[in-house]
Amino acid sequence: MLGATRQRIAPITTVLDPSDRTRVDAAGAGLYRTIHRDCVDEVLRDLKERRISAVVVSVSRCIREESARVAAVVREFPRIPTVALLSGSGETDPVAVLTLGNCGVRTLIDVRNPAGWHQLRDLLGAGASKDTDREVVTVLRADLDGVSADCWIFFESLFSPAFRVSSVRQLAARMHVLPSTLMSRFFRARLPAPKKYLAYARLIHAAHLFENPGFSVADVANHLDYSSPQSFGRHVHTLLQMTAGEFRRRYDGGQMLLRFREELVLPYSGALRSLRPLAARPGMRLIPPPHLLGTMVP
Repeated sequence: MLGATRQRIAPITTVLDPSDRTRVDAAGAGLYRTIHRDCVDEVLRDLKERRISAVVVSVSRCIREESARVAAVVREFPRIPTVALLSGSGETDPVAVLTLGNCGVRTLIDVRNPAGWHQLRDLLGAGASKDTDREVVTVLRADLDGVSADCWIFFESLFSPAFRVSSVRQLAARMHVLPSTLMSRFFRARLPAPKKYLAYARLIHAAHLFENPGFSVADVANHLDYSSPQSFGRHVHTLLQMTAGEFRRRYDGGQMLLRFREELVLPYSGALRSLRPLAARPGMRLIPPPHLLGTMVP
């Protein structure tokens, strides 16, 4: 098993034989929680409505009942891994494996021996390391080398997997600073407003979600806590002067991150390195928010 220090990932949703459910729960202790479903249609609903990190299905369920629906999961949500689990009750003949391939499932884990459960945990944990937030933070670490600790807290808070915020007021509360203080320090440094950084960060998340064809505009708006699909559309038009449909066709997550960096980070590298958005009064010590303790750059 992996060490207990690994960060917990978003839930996985499953369609498993009853005998496999408790063992999948046990394998994920400390890493993920499971949402067990009775059919793939319920899994599709989870994918649209929740933040899901992976789908796990029993091989036998793919073969006996729901191969067409499993194929729909793989086709419509290619950025969310689908894993087939081969257990003692599973089928092992070539027809079963061929059916999995026809469904588009490319990952088969044999858990008929203990090593398979280790492999499942490792695979899901590795998938979590590709989470949108972590990928973005990795890129920004290089761009923001040399910034102060509290400047880094601001950027990491924009992309924290622990929470998602939709307003500067919420963002400031998470960082234990007054909204007016945060905004005034960006203004005095002649930087774009925090609101613009937050707005672009939300669009990076939206672009990543749109890489899954199964997400509608309404689904993405719901995932990112917009009040309605129309509100999301207005947000896109205000920032990028295009419709939500045009945004979906033009940008994937990497392209939107590049635009974020080119417009809001790289041209302001000097100002950002001298920015102290959370700095306390002289003689007071900066205390990072609890959710970011241990994550700051030196």
